[in-house]
Formats: sequence, C-alpha cells, structure tokens
Amino acid sequence: MSSLSSSIADLRKSYERAELSESASDPNPLRQFDQWLQEAVNAQVPEPNAMTLATVGGDQRPSTRIVLVKGYDERGIVWYTNYDSRKGRQLAGNPFAALQFHWVELERVVRIEGHVEKVSAEESDAYFASRPLDSRIGAWASPQSQVISGRSVLVANAAKYSAQFLLNPPRPPHWGGFRLVPERWEFWQGRKSRLHDRLSYRQEGQQWIRERLAP
Repeated sequence: MSSLSSSIADLRKSYERAELSESASDPNPLRQFDQWLQEAVNAQVPEPNAMTLATVGGDQRPSTRIVLVKGYDERGIVWYTNYDSRKGRQLAGNPFAALQFHWVELERVVRIEGHVEKVSAEESDAYFASRPLDSRIGAWASPQSQVISGRSVLVANAAKYSAQFLLNPPRPPHWGGFRLVPERWEFWQGRKSRLHDRLSYRQEGQQWIRERLAP
C-alpha cells in the first residue's frame, strides 16, 4: 500500500454543524430542498447549484457527471445539455436517473431519484435565449461526447457558427432541457460519531411518506 493510500485511510472529520429532525424538517421534500438550497446560496457555498447526475446505459453500466440545476418546481428538477451527448443518449434509452447535491461546507447531501423527461421546446428556447452569446455559440460548436482530433476543432467550429449566426444563434435541435420528476428524496445531515441524520421521502400516490434511515 502506498503512503498516500495509507494516509487517506486515516482521514477523519467530525460532523457537528447542524441536525435534521422530523419536527424541524418540512413534510414536503421540494420545500425542504428549497430551504437547504437557499441556505447554501446564502452561505456562499461554491457552486451551490452543481449536482452529480447518474445515468445507466444500455450496457447496464452507470456513469456520472456534474451538471448545473437551472430550475425546479413542483414538476421536477431541470438542467440543460446536448441531447446527443453520452448522458442524453443514455436517458433516451433508459429515462431514469439520480441526482446528488453535496454542500461540503454545510455537511449536507441531497439525493433525488426519479424518471426523466424532456422539457418543452418553449422552455428550452426561453432558457437558450437567456444564455451569453459565447455559450449559445458553444452549443453549436461542440459535438459533445464525441472524439475530436484536438481543441482546434472547437475553435474552428466556434468561428464558423459565429460567422453564420452573428449575434442571434437559434437553439440547436440537439440541445435542450431535461426534467427529473422525483419519486424519492433523501436529506443527509452529518452528525457526530457518524450517527448522521437521514430523512427519506418516498411517494405513495399523491402523498410523500417521510421516514428516518439508519446512517
């Protein structure tokens, strides 16, 4: 075993910032999520809207990547991407996914599982139009997840589409939003002695059932 591996095994941290009780948590998981996200924003946590997206391909092998949440409401959690990317292709074949937010500074994790659907073209158009010009050109320039010979391909594509569209690039047909419709939530708050608080919400009909899980 390397010295680095040995030192990693010895790393320890005591989680003592907060607690998560049934009486203090919201019976609605979306409202609980909204509260925690607002607290992460107020605490100036780096990239509070960053989340890990886990999908499973046709080979039954999972893959993860970091994406940014761009909206959420009672319909679900929304992010935007290239539909032809690896994650887009995997979701087309298996429309179920999991999301995870990890706010290290607050010793908190939120996990969300559910089925995924594309947002409407109107929603995708509206969000695309709100993006900076360079980002809109980038959506055209990058054949996301495909093998390319070098960065020069991206630079050339960006120049090509900048000349073609000038200041008003339309939304590419291969780019748009996904919405995860939650079927299960879990809120994790680190606690001392590894006796963490875990509250799970599972859906039964139109109701959310809140349960405590052992850490």
